[in-house]
Amino acid sequence: NFAFNYGGRTEIIHAVKKLCEEVGHGRLKVDEITEDLFGNYLYSGGMPDPDLLIRPSGELRISNFLLWQLAYTELWFTRILWPDFQREHFLEAVLDYQIRERRFGGISKL
Repeated sequence: NFAFNYGGRTEIIHAVKKLCEEVGHGRLKVDEITEDLFGNYLYSGGMPDPDLLIRPSGELRISNFLLWQLAYTELWFTRILWPDFQREHFLEAVLDYQIRERRFGGISKL
């Protein structure tokens, strides 16, 4: 997937407006709105949320990117600039991801 001129806040507002239209036209009740339903109204509707976000350039922020979808995504930061990002950097990120214990907001078992 490619995201050009994308903004997570704009995407969320767009989804809310579409849901409001559905409610306003009587096709949906407010009580029927769930996290899963809301996710379907996003630009990425129908696609799974990312498991891993690789953030190049040394920035330690997500920069308005996939704000809803990144709730349980593992983040990996590198100082490597995108044009210099190579296969070995990708493999480093994947290897780091593989040893993590994913908790999805829950408490880790000891």
